[in-house]
Amino acid sequence: MNCVVVLLDSLNRHLLGCYGSTEFATPNLDRFAGGSVRFTNHHAGSLPCLPARHDILVGTLDFPWRPWGSLELWDEPITRLLRQAGVTTALVTDHPHLFEVGGENYHCEFSAWDYQRGHESDLWRTRPDPSWIGAPSFGRGHTPYDNSRGWFAGEEDFPGPRTMAAATAWIERDAPWHRDYDEQWMLFVDEFDPHEPFDTPDRWIEPYDPDWEGEPLVWPPYVTDGVASGTITEREGRQIRSRYGAKLSMIDHWFGKLLDAIDAGGWSDDTAVIVCTDHGHYLGERDIWGKPAVPLYEPILHTPLLVRWPGVAPATCDALTTNVDVFATIADCFGVTPSHRTHGASLRPLLDGSATSIREWALAGVWGREVHVLDATRKYVRGPVAGNEPLAMWSNRWSTMPVHSFPGLRLPPPDDRATLDRMPGSEVPVIRQPFGAGDLLPFWAYSAGYRTECYDRSIDPGETEDRCGSRDEAEMVELLTVALYDLGAPPEQFERLGLGGGSR
Repeated sequence: MNCVVVLLDSLNRHLLGCYGSTEFATPNLDRFAGGSVRFTNHHAGSLPCLPARHDILVGTLDFPWRPWGSLELWDEPITRLLRQAGVTTALVTDHPHLFEVGGENYHCEFSAWDYQRGHESDLWRTRPDPSWIGAPSFGRGHTPYDNSRGWFAGEEDFPGPRTMAAATAWIERDAPWHRDYDEQWMLFVDEFDPHEPFDTPDRWIEPYDPDWEGEPLVWPPYVTDGVASGTITEREGRQIRSRYGAKLSMIDHWFGKLLDAIDAGGWSDDTAVIVCTDHGHYLGERDIWGKPAVPLYEPILHTPLLVRWPGVAPATCDALTTNVDVFATIADCFGVTPSHRTHGASLRPLLDGSATSIREWALAGVWGREVHVLDATRKYVRGPVAGNEPLAMWSNRWSTMPVHSFPGLRLPPPDDRATLDRMPGSEVPVIRQPFGAGDLLPFWAYSAGYRTECYDRSIDPGETEDRCGSRDEAEMVELLTVALYDLGAPPEQFERLGLGGGSR
């Protein structure tokens, strides 16, 4: 067996043709879905970008312990396991966070990696291309992307197309060599599109918003009640949504070239292909835009997962799954077993029909915010009971996401309140830093407020009927408690959520 994993960032399940949407064209993802097992009850785990990649590459949920960070000393990524088993691994990516403080060592365990430059916050160029005339004002002030953008002379120069082209070239030129030498391989394509900026050549936006006459709105706001509050107009909202659709259709086109190469190379008999994402992106649903501090409703948490497995017929799978299960599936594909504690279950029994379920619950969340627990049909959102305390960050690699609009902003180092503790299943000491009133928190932990909500997704997929106070809530509170205990979650998670006790 070999494996190709294609992670498309911020891929909205509800906007893909293979999940029933007709809003934007996604012919190649739909074509791939037609030959795959399409998972309908798959969900993100740790959010946002880097925590999600930790879930997928390491197989352990990240958000109960820290907000955003690199591989830790006790982590055993799938790439290390595969290297020890003699499997060649290649990373092709344009994801800038993998090469910034807080994410900079995920690529190190790959046999080889290829970084295509210039997307979003990538510090690639110190100046714009002087020949570039008419660069649009993107509305966020000066960003690293403003320096990069002028160097894209044509569509093939944009980071997304370059990434897919490089992955396609690897399949055409390198994969056959490894087959000739009877070597197994995994190609991991971490493609940042359709993440913002929603910037494409004009041919991709014209079908969706041909009448727009203003500056291209490629940078979406991160805001709740965006139209209601006057942050954007309804017309601007349609432009932003159309720009996302243009980015989605463009990367779908270039994904088609990769898919063609996989099929032309005759890999279908011995190569699994997995298409997944880290999370979705709000584009006006509930008048929410971006990834603001709100509970993780369906558009951002309920994500697509498509798996083409050798010998498995196309099908639809309604079993509950989450991103740590992708790690377990890759490990199963190559017959490797991690020595560290993991939280996922292989999808293989669902694919081959030997099981109809692999988990009773799934957890999701952002560090320092609400914790979400799901069963097969329900979702419970639990906010902190008072003051969001106690709160602690567990990490030996003291780093978090850079905020490029505030380059001098840094999280203070651990102080004399820090203690040494142990992660579940590990004897490596870890710094446990508590936070109190007035402390600067990591970027994603901030919220205007916290909510506790309960939904039955089987009868209320739009999550409009809050069932708190019902028997559903009581059962889901018990399930959340069981899940956190089973996870070995930090004691402060039980306390801040008002669940009593603690895991140790």
